[in-house]
Amino acid sequence: MNSPVQPSAVQTYTPREFHRQAHDALGNPQIRANFRKAMDGLMSKRRDVFDDWDLETLRDLGANIRLRALAKLPDLLEQLEANCQANGIRVHWAETGEEACRIIGEICASHGAKSVIKGKSMVSEEMHLNAHLEAAGIEALESDLGEYLVQLNEQTPSHIIMPAIHLNTDEISEILHQKTGTERSRDVDYMTAAARAQLRERFMAADVGVSGVNFAVAETGTLCLVENEGNGRMTTTVPPVHVAVTGIEKVVEHLRDVPPLYALLTRSATGQHVTTYFNMISGPRKSGEHDGPQEVHLVLVDSGRSNIYQDDELLDTLRCIRCGACMNHCPVYTRVGGHTYGTTYPGPIGSILSPHLMGLEETKDLPTASSLCGACGEVCPVKIPIPDLLVRLRREAVGEGRGNVPGAGVKRTKKEVVAWKSFQWLATHPAAWRGGTAVAGKLKALLPSRLGPWTDYRVAPKPAGTTLHTLVKRHQASQSSEETRP
Repeated sequence: MNSPVQPSAVQTYTPREFHRQAHDALGNPQIRANFRKAMDGLMSKRRDVFDDWDLETLRDLGANIRLRALAKLPDLLEQLEANCQANGIRVHWAETGEEACRIIGEICASHGAKSVIKGKSMVSEEMHLNAHLEAAGIEALESDLGEYLVQLNEQTPSHIIMPAIHLNTDEISEILHQKTGTERSRDVDYMTAAARAQLRERFMAADVGVSGVNFAVAETGTLCLVENEGNGRMTTTVPPVHVAVTGIEKVVEHLRDVPPLYALLTRSATGQHVTTYFNMISGPRKSGEHDGPQEVHLVLVDSGRSNIYQDDELLDTLRCIRCGACMNHCPVYTRVGGHTYGTTYPGPIGSILSPHLMGLEETKDLPTASSLCGACGEVCPVKIPIPDLLVRLRREAVGEGRGNVPGAGVKRTKKEVVAWKSFQWLATHPAAWRGGTAVAGKLKALLPSRLGPWTDYRVAPKPAGTTLHTLVKRHQASQSSEETRP
């Protein structure tokens, strides 16, 4: 009898080890098969769902909405705060992820909370909220099915939309069997129902619900939440306290800005015309209402976003509506998966966002984790010029940019500086250049065959034994000699 399939081994991933992790992922046929199947399906669904749409016009509209919101961001954030407070939502500002965790921890402590149920929130992943709450003795349970599975497996999400996309059916069955005692089965409906039953009890017992925010509408003080499973609606409705946490860039100016972005988000993310649920939260339970939380809090997290905002090129990063389309179409991500990046946000969007959140010292290899094929920019629903920003961050990493990204210049070495300065001097002194190339041609057999990482996949160039100038002169001399013959 065959032994049961084991779930993916629990590993610790870090962006500093991107190359090693990528090598390991490329050598794992199961990971590659899981991602290939999933990505092919997502790309096909996205293509089909936009068939009857003027996609470029819609993308232009989405990009303009996001750019307009960013242009007015400071004012819109103040307007959002004022309108949320008028609606009864308590607004908190957090400069860092640590401060946001402290604020949420204090909210939980003020209510004597022992358990928190969480809807899907990448910002909470970014700031490691679960670990902070658990250190304070508060149980934090993920309610999104994908997040629930990776939490059971002691992993982090490998995709911002589909956290457990790296797992196949057999691995999921084994995780549920080992962690919750369900029967091993390949019946997806059975496994989903089992997880739903386990989570339903936790919803009813939770003291606090925590969710993310897809769009925060400044005009009305409304928090919009997009989801498919209903867990988001349960999280924001059943517990007596609801805490929404989001990055400051998620604000939009008008309620009428939401439908175009919603149309782009759902189609780009999962190939759906609409998601099963679209929640609009404008305050706590009012007198006479039968459900809803008694308190609603909104935590606005900066965590490096203000620094991005101050750069007229890099602020385009903040347009992102977290659809994941760039990942689904990236030839690097689809082969190595999300964990390889070692960051909350993997793939192309993570490669331009994570350096600001974590610094280039930690993420110096991510901007180069791209073939610059341009697919990410072509499918981005709000037209973020991701390839251009990757090139910009590559320049920052070697000290050739504006120097306003944390860790700028981290990949610039003294040896490299000396090499380029020497080349510059030789290239501007013709006599020295001719002499140097002549000597190199004579000594080419002594030159090394390894030139660092560049030669991992290339053959080291060897200088010609005779320079082009010498060959041209010989040719000219030969022609002159033929012309002078009788």
